[in-house]
Amino acid sequence: MAASPKTISLEKSDLSEDWTVVLPRRGKKNRVVNKFVIPKRDKEVQLWAPIDLETDPERESKLMQKMQICIQKFENSEFHGNLLNQIKNPDMLDKFLRVLGSEKKMQMVIYGIGSIESYESPRLQLSLAILLKRSFDWIGEIELFDPIISLTESKVLTSLGCSVLSINEQCRRQAVKPTMFFMPHCEVELYNNLLEANWEVDQLNRLIIFGNSFGEYEHHASLFKSSAVAKSRKHVLGIRSFTEELRVNTSSNDFRAFNCTSWHFFSPCTEADLQMMDFDKF
Repeated sequence: MAASPKTISLEKSDLSEDWTVVLPRRGKKNRVVNKFVIPKRDKEVQLWAPIDLETDPERESKLMQKMQICIQKFENSEFHGNLLNQIKNPDMLDKFLRVLGSEKKMQMVIYGIGSIESYESPRLQLSLAILLKRSFDWIGEIELFDPIISLTESKVLTSLGCSVLSINEQCRRQAVKPTMFFMPHCEVELYNNLLEANWEVDQLNRLIIFGNSFGEYEHHASLFKSSAVAKSRKHVLGIRSFTEELRVNTSSNDFRAFNCTSWHFFSPCTEADLQMMDFDKF
């Protein structure tokens, strides 16, 4: 049977505790690993593995070739150049460095990437993540999860330098260190889960979200006065007053994978700012 992809393993899972501590397993004895925690929210931690148990070298080779072509296409695009220039702008770069603080590396966590074997949009999104890591030495390890990932995709993702998680965190990772959450075109409930898990000043100041525009979610909620809609995104709406959102320009139809995508930086001043949030109004 083919070797399993890189995974994470539970080191502490006492169900009487409020948090589960998880350590990534890297396979090298002296390599530094990043510790992270997942709030349980009274739910069992969901272990995950690809449902398909077989792959073959030809299929993996074809997918790797697809990815290499896509990375090259993306790297040579005007969109990629514009995005790099946006990040390198001194004002924008300062925002990243503020989140980075005294740390040397910012971890990247990718949620909801989709099937890179079946669709071009996930391949384009993954290409951007890989190129960002290559372009900026302050971007560290890339960890990734989507429940639909196949064994073939897991092996190719590992070969491309990503660690495929073996736990479905349901986007509830707590940012104990500076973390970029790369989540273009995820469902709003997943952004809400992430914010809820990090609803403290220190955690919010340590995370960046690259994903769907929160401003668009707020606009949509104002048009459709539905309590169910508002409840599913109450933390997304609640954080708006402490959010600086910078839109990504996608003028080309070739890159619809990033339509309505923004960088989100958070800066609540005190815990009281967060605790006083009236979620009942959403």
